[in-house]
Amino acid sequence: MSSLIDDERPIFVQIAERIEDDIIEGRLPEESPVPSKNQFASFYQINPATAAKGVNLLVDEGILYKKRGIGMFVAAGARALLLAKRKEKFYEQYVVTMIREAEKLGMTTDQLIEMIRRGEGTR
Repeated sequence: MSSLIDDERPIFVQIAERIEDDIIEGRLPEESPVPSKNQFASFYQINPATAAKGVNLLVDEGILYKKRGIGMFVAAGARALLLAKRKEKFYEQYVVTMIREAEKLGMTTDQLIEMIRRGEGTR
């Protein structure tokens, strides 16, 4: 686990996003156990209630589920669900904004596509 560094967003949201990242990147496969709220609280030096709030966000979204008496687990299909969610967020935050700015600059679709292709070599 890495440290929480973003003071702009609530800690519980950051906890949920760290779990999401671990699922997307394969560190937490489907049906695998998730660290407990107390483990998160200890590692990040936060209140267990804050950690629980982050975990519960993902339970509410169907990403995690609880096995009574055992703990939280990654739900089947969680990775696909998260990828779809993140792609939609990416579209809304970046693509729509980019297209609007390109329109303001009088750019054609072909010019925009060419700029994107030029950027592919920077990865």
